[in-house]
Amino acid sequence: MSMITSVEQLEALYGLPGEASVVKELDQLIPEYAAFIESSPFAALATCGPEGLDCSPRGDLAGFVRIHDPKTLMMPDRRGNNRADSLRNILRDPRVALLFLVPGSGTTLRVNGRARITTDPGLCVSFAVGGKPARSVTIVEVDAVYFQCARAIHRSELWNPARHVDPRSLPTPGQILEITSRKNIDGEVYDREWPERAKKSMW
Repeated sequence: MSMITSVEQLEALYGLPGEASVVKELDQLIPEYAAFIESSPFAALATCGPEGLDCSPRGDLAGFVRIHDPKTLMMPDRRGNNRADSLRNILRDPRVALLFLVPGSGTTLRVNGRARITTDPGLCVSFAVGGKPARSVTIVEVDAVYFQCARAIHRSELWNPARHVDPRSLPTPGQILEITSRKNIDGEVYDREWPERAKKSMW
């Protein structure tokens, strides 16, 4: 198997990026980039820590990531499974990356920066949904922001309903947990109770 082991080999294979790939990267938000963040109900958050890398989904109502100023984003943290992998990583290595998706749009937006976590009561309350404040707020200082080529979205036909997978064709969370817990968790009970638990912990 032939492996690429140097940047020189990589550049020889792929060439150098064109002008459009370079000029789109900025060190702060412009109104055009802000429009994508304000319209996005979903982002993937990438972090790194001593145990390795983590990429975690973040979702809420569109615009859930608040633009404080052109160099600063604020993202609420809601109820979850309490693993807090992303937050643990941020405490030890502040480097983060965000990938914003907008349903129906082929364009994604990438943000790289450095993060810190706050539990300021007033700020958490300002992110309240359904009367429940955010558990914490992640503040991201923007280092780089740029839109990503739409080819991946178009190739995958991500937004094409005809390509949507029937969830019934996939293993359920309960079935997976029953296997990984060596049957300490009853998968059927877990799946049956999940909708009610999800309602209680939505926000």
